[in-house]
Amino acid sequence: MPEFQRAVLDSLRQPLETGKVDVARANAHVAYPARVQLVAAMNPCRCGHLGDPALACSRAPKCAVDYQSKVSGPMLDRIDLHVEVDPVSAADLALPPPAEGSAEVAARVAAARAVQVERGVRSNAELEGEALENYARPDEAGRTLLMQAAEKMRLSARAYTRMLRVARTIADLAGAREVGRIHVAEALSYRRQAPRA
Repeated sequence: MPEFQRAVLDSLRQPLETGKVDVARANAHVAYPARVQLVAAMNPCRCGHLGDPALACSRAPKCAVDYQSKVSGPMLDRIDLHVEVDPVSAADLALPPPAEGSAEVAARVAAARAVQVERGVRSNAELEGEALENYARPDEAGRTLLMQAAEKMRLSARAYTRMLRVARTIADLAGAREVGRIHVAEALSYRRQAPRA
């Protein structure tokens, strides 16, 4: 992501929020549907070796802050899942495959999507207002954790709402009727905080 100009990235903010692209010209104003699943990646710094003393550049950690700050906070706010991935070593490639295979994961996803369709939406990303309150309200322990995290992580109202939707989806994948503390905790673990320094 940081390889794109910041203005280009920020131009995606409104379409990601509204699910449409508005094009205005002298004689016409047209809105096109733009419901997308944005998948993006970025290195921790320009060279990609932050944290590796043998390979990191001499500007670390400032280079990481400079590089990561090219993606604005409001843009990051519109991305639901932020997952930091450690480098893969040759030894990692020799590990046995995970216990749960692709077919099992696909079945869980299909079941979760079916539950979401029963709610009258294509996915939990579309839950808003009363529907969000009805389906994604966490139990008391989950709500307490979310409120504490919202204060500590300084979550915006947008990020708070997105955390509720992600927690609801995690609960759906687990086959849970209620959103519990464990689902909220996992949703919060996918939220990016300050750049690594």
